Amino acid sequence: MTQEYLTVSALNKYIKRKFDVDPYLERVYLTGEISNFRMRANSHQYFSLKDERSKISAIMFKGAFQKLKFTPKEGMKVLVVGRVALYEASGNYQIYIDHMEPDGVGALYQALAELREKLNKEGLFSQPKRSLPRYPKRIAVITSPSGAVIRDIITTVKRRYPITQLVLFPTLVQGDKAAADIVKNIHKAEALDFDTMIIGRGGGSIEDLWPFNEEIVARAIAASPIPIISSVGHETDTTIADLVADVRAATPTAAAELAVPVLSEEILRIKEKQARLEQAFLHQLQRKKARFERLQQSYIFRQPTRLYEAQSVQLDRLTQQLQQNMTVLVSQRERELMQYSSRLAQANPINRVKQTQQQMDYLQERLQQQMQGYLENQHRRLQQAITSLDLLSPLKTMGRGFTYTTQDDHVIRSVKDLKKKEMTVHFADGIAKASILEIEEGTK
Repeated sequence: MTQEYLTVSALNKYIKRKFDVDPYLERVYLTGEISNFRMRANSHQYFSLKDERSKISAIMFKGAFQKLKFTPKEGMKVLVVGRVALYEASGNYQIYIDHMEPDGVGALYQALAELREKLNKEGLFSQPKRSLPRYPKRIAVITSPSGAVIRDIITTVKRRYPITQLVLFPTLVQGDKAAADIVKNIHKAEALDFDTMIIGRGGGSIEDLWPFNEEIVARAIAASPIPIISSVGHETDTTIADLVADVRAATPTAAAELAVPVLSEEILRIKEKQARLEQAFLHQLQRKKARFERLQQSYIFRQPTRLYEAQSVQLDRLTQQLQQNMTVLVSQRERELMQYSSRLAQANPINRVKQTQQQMDYLQERLQQQMQGYLENQHRRLQQAITSLDLLSPLKTMGRGFTYTTQDDHVIRSVKDLKKKEMTVHFADGIAKASILEIEEGTK
């Protein structure tokens, strides 16, 4: 039995028939997140619907799209009603949407909004931007080596400013490992001597551009000491890398144009300035030459003595005035000297010294007399005091026969102070030891 082979068209037609007659695919209610959406004016709209694990192509015809009361956007979560069918020409199945309404924002856009808010509060978006160097010598380009971005940048730089050096850092710009690779190459470029850095990739969905929305990439760009130009996606795409970069370019070509000037224009500008400088120098030289010629014809050079005639006359006049003033001043000082000499003679201190010497001799004599009288008076008072003390002396009294008694080195003043023990009797010319036999108080 000979096997019959089908054509591709026959197979696709058969599968399309299966889709068309399946009642479950005739009207499908679907929820998902819009991806790869690009607005096409007055035309059918082609995009994708996706969730965390899958994606389906979608088409919305012009008539159905014009009935929408909102504008679909990338990342928007929507509710759609339509039918699933197969497109025979490509063999791809897709959903033909008849009705669509918004159902909130997708998870990626929600995460993007939260990260934007966080970095904005930290001031990463509003920090001072670094200025791009006017004439860069070396430019680091961080992008994929196989994309159109690097070709556009190379073409533009060679056309505009071929004397600069472009250094490509091959980088992953899509996928889970792309963010770490971008940060690694930023640090590599920082370690080398570059004037400007360009970070870029082509357009794509939010998933494709997501590495440039990563926090580590944003912080690496913000912390880089090298001015960075960000060129990510199309003009309508705005990533966090664009917000923190020093300059944002809509396309890779625009990034290259921002990074370098046009060499031919700069050379022309230099030549124009050189011509203006030469003209200005010649004009200045002509002015100086004309002034020099005028000065040569001046009377100062033809009759230089006229330059100081007035000063000479003034010098003579001032010299005469100085002599007159000196004569007057000397005469005045001589009169004052004579007056001071006369006053000094009248106030000769020799007479005052003699008078003072006589007065001092008189006062010294009086002082000696007063001291002699004072000493004699004090001597008399001393003799009187000695006589008075001698009269009051206890030895004088004891010389008349009086005694005093002590016991245990204490003077006995009363019979009550006596104890029946040995006592000492003091005389004017000695002492006597005695014993008490009996003590009687009072007078009989």
